[in-house]
Amino acid sequence: MNKYLAEFIGTFFLVLTIGCTVIPGAASVIAPLAIGAALMVMVFATGHISGAHLNPAVTLAVFMRGKCPASDVIPYWIAQILAAIAAAFIAVFLCGKAGSPMDIKNIPVAFVAEFLFTFALAFVVLNVATSKDTANNSFYGLAIGMTVMTGAFAVGAISGGAFNPAVAVGIGVMKLVSFSQIWIHIVADLIGGAVAAVMFKMINPGDPAFPPERKNPQGRGKRGDRNWCFLTVTCDVWPRLFSDHITAANRIKVNNEYILWLIIMAVEVEARQWSQS
Repeated sequence: MNKYLAEFIGTFFLVLTIGCTVIPGAASVIAPLAIGAALMVMVFATGHISGAHLNPAVTLAVFMRGKCPASDVIPYWIAQILAAIAAAFIAVFLCGKAGSPMDIKNIPVAFVAEFLFTFALAFVVLNVATSKDTANNSFYGLAIGMTVMTGAFAVGAISGGAFNPAVAVGIGVMKLVSFSQIWIHIVADLIGGAVAAVMFKMINPGDPAFPPERKNPQGRGKRGDRNWCFLTVTCDVWPRLFSDHITAANRIKVNNEYILWLIIMAVEVEARQWSQS
């Protein structure tokens, strides 16, 4: 529950900043800079709790990359979208009015703009926040926030610069874009996140995502641990190998299975230890 709450809080303040800087339209306010800074500080604040996705497209990318359990994807999306809706209503309340909808006339151009910079955002997230080569760095929040700032400056006037399906819902509620057109952002952004995950895997073949640790049926040791390997052989293969009811043919089959188990487990253990070194 803590990570879902962290996702809610981070997304809330991101969307609230968007509303409070864009709706008034003050000439002295540089909205992309404020939005990028808000994302940066929320990423630093929640990264150690939830991974600081704050974006359904990023959650999809991290899931496809193998660093987010499937069981977290839908709860993350729900927390992010609810936060965006709540922040949108608060922003309208604080500003005393809703925004003026942006009319997206060239849908293909807006679609490509959203896709490109959502791809860039997800690609940056995967490389600075999930790669073993950049683990424990201190710049990940800055890199992520500045990517959104760059995209807002570059194509904000073309597509609205959401790069985030939750933000798309939020700006729809605030009437900064027409609610009937937020499908452009949602679809393009999710595709951008998915393509970023595929591209990350292609250019980082040496950065595999191992499955989460899980206990063996006896509840002792973890998968990939040497104790787990030998416990599995001891509790599963050996009893069948030396059973009085096993035929000679089946004994040979089980013996071969035992040897295969040892080889597979040895490879898995060494691969895991190599990846962690």
